[in-house]
Amino acid sequence: MSRAIELNARLKPGYDQRVAQTVLRLQHATAAHPGRIVLTTSLGAEDMVLTDLIARHQLPIALATLDTGKLHAQTLALIPAIEARYGLAVERWQPVAEQAIHFVKTHGELAMRQSVGLRKACCSLRKLEPLARLLAGRTAWVTGLRREQSGARAEVPFEETDEQGRAKFNALADWSWADVWHHIATHEVPYNALHDEFFPSIGCEPCTRAVAMGEDFRAGRWWWEGESAKECGLHVASDYQPVPEVRT
Repeated sequence: MSRAIELNARLKPGYDQRVAQTVLRLQHATAAHPGRIVLTTSLGAEDMVLTDLIARHQLPIALATLDTGKLHAQTLALIPAIEARYGLAVERWQPVAEQAIHFVKTHGELAMRQSVGLRKACCSLRKLEPLARLLAGRTAWVTGLRREQSGARAEVPFEETDEQGRAKFNALADWSWADVWHHIATHEVPYNALHDEFFPSIGCEPCTRAVAMGEDFRAGRWWWEGESAKECGLHVASDYQPVPEVRT
């Protein structure tokens, strides 16, 4: 048994009901947004569960990920694993190359560690701008946000409306970490090998580390910053920083 499954997978009361309700939410979402709904997968454990449910129930929800140019090799390895296991294509949305090159030339490879402002600017060009293109023409998206993930996410609703008026479905909002791993173990869902190395929350390689026993779930994300800053802006609109202008 893998380390992550051994440490985390537990059958908790109400698991079967949570699965059934999640499937119903996804079915209702696809009915309301036919052909215009997407799972924005970070390729983390939660999104792998959603991918499995989408495939298992043959739901017409597209799969798309933000290939930031800074992801771990273990994260990128899940894209062909998903396509081989489920026969589903995964869209890869990348930052504008010229903007990424300009940012690195101007501020350095580790600019994100110099200040919160630069880190958020990096997140903007590598995540927020590609996300805007990914969602263009779509009316709904599905995320793996859970209330248990952090204090900032404790009130995450099952459904909300984003700043552009799109429906946003947080289909696993009431799932526990034990639920996620029980589902992975039960259905042999592929998952990021870094989870076995004590990476519960995985982002870009320079911005993610393993967590120690007793540390918060997201302690390994931007660990040099204060707790209040630990969002990339994908789910907190006020964190948005304009993408630096490219001068030619």
